[in-house]
Amino acid sequence: MAEISVENVSFFHGKGTPYEIKALDGVTLNIVPNTITGIIGHTGSGKSTLVELFNGILKPEEGRVLLDGADIWAKPKEIRSVRFRVGLVMQYPESQLFEETIRQDIAFGPRNMGLSEQEIAERVEEAADFVGLERELLEKSPFDLSGGQKRRAAIAGIIAMRPDVLILDEPAAGLDPAGREAIFSNIMEYRKNSGSTVVIVSHSMEDMARYCDRVMVMSEGKLIMNGTRDEVFSEPERLAGAGLDIPQITKLMLLLRERGIEVDTGVYTSERAYEELLKLFK
Repeated sequence: MAEISVENVSFFHGKGTPYEIKALDGVTLNIVPNTITGIIGHTGSGKSTLVELFNGILKPEEGRVLLDGADIWAKPKEIRSVRFRVGLVMQYPESQLFEETIRQDIAFGPRNMGLSEQEIAERVEEAADFVGLERELLEKSPFDLSGGQKRRAAIAGIIAMRPDVLILDEPAAGLDPAGREAIFSNIMEYRKNSGSTVVIVSHSMEDMARYCDRVMVMSEGKLIMNGTRDEVFSEPERLAGAGLDIPQITKLMLLLRERGIEVDTGVYTSERAYEELLKLFK
């Protein structure tokens, strides 16, 4: 299991220009190994910039990014090896498919790792099976696939490298409810079977509540909340104050509390709400 930490990290977009923006401001955090950690925040909060630092796509202006306690930029020429261990699926990854066939696209990462052709073939089919991509689709062009199939193919390309840490930036963006459910079910199954650490960036509080063990909240380039799912969702007013749209079921519990009904306002799933309301009827 790999452990990612950042120490007092800051990052600027357009540094030294009139359009300079401080995207991250002194962020310190630790990603707990073998968990699904959600990073949430409003647009421009710094969450996507943060995860692009995790595997060295971006380099911090200040502070350090650590993988298993070692600064990933201590040896800049070896940053490529970090990207094999920390796999990042960027937002709308289907737009990054570029090979003639899906098989070749999924094989791209393993081939760059220097694996044998037999090992590459095994990993391609293993990753495709894992994300629910039918074998016959492997020989098709990316342009022949649906949006959901392209998304699965892009995720398979990262999984085929068997990263210690899998990072997904808005993995369900633009998908219908069935597609969202399929993608997240695959992600949870992957974490369970591989023992890898998973980080999910999302703007959806419902996704965070349903799928993540831990949640980090970003606002204006700073980490303002960090804890277990229960700890974070037990403060709905604070979440709303950060400009986040709290889960609908939490809004209902807050409304009931305003009406004088004593309920737990930290409830964030329909199952928990059912249990809480059942107490009232008893």
